[in-house]
Amino acid sequence: SKKLNMSLKNLSVKIKIPKLLENKLENKRIKKIYNEFEKSLNIDDNFAVAVSGGPDSLALAFLSKVYSIKKKLISKFFIIDHKLRKESTQEAKFIQKLLKKNLISSEILTWKGIKPLKNIQSVARINRYELLFKKSDKLKIKHILLGHHQNDLFENFFIRMLRGSGLKGLISLDKKTIIDNKNLCRPLLDQKKSDLIFLTKKVF
Repeated sequence: SKKLNMSLKNLSVKIKIPKLLENKLENKRIKKIYNEFEKSLNIDDNFAVAVSGGPDSLALAFLSKVYSIKKKLISKFFIIDHKLRKESTQEAKFIQKLLKKNLISSEILTWKGIKPLKNIQSVARINRYELLFKKSDKLKIKHILLGHHQNDLFENFFIRMLRGSGLKGLISLDKKTIIDNKNLCRPLLDQKKSDLIFLTKKVF
């Protein structure tokens, strides 16, 4: 009966957020950003997060890590190394260390092969999504979180072209877009850029 009492006690325990992350959530502005994020994301399945190292994506990494702990979900974090510049691998490793300091484990996905001489940004985008889609397929994850804003319309265009979705909906940047059974979530669309920069500076 002692064992049973212990297991019942464990069941009723409130989900514990690590102190390091909890301390940062105590900031009123960050708490407000998190509450809006939680409402905006609203998913109950495991998910993957694309982290580029910009303030939006670092803010997304922190917010989604807290979300996954609160909701008892598995979250996987991926940094893409495009290998387009000499420093890219070093930068990816730097972002990985930055995340690790905040208890966020991440994996670097590398774009291998010959790089194009023309349309480099467009081809890089396509390869970025190919890497994310393949990895999430392997992990049987259907939600991919992206740190997009209203001005990231191009990104949506390229994903749809890549997945052969035709012209339908090319102009819209929705909070959720379903492509090839993958749910692309943009929970930061309503967040102010200045708030995300504030959060990133405070947290990282």
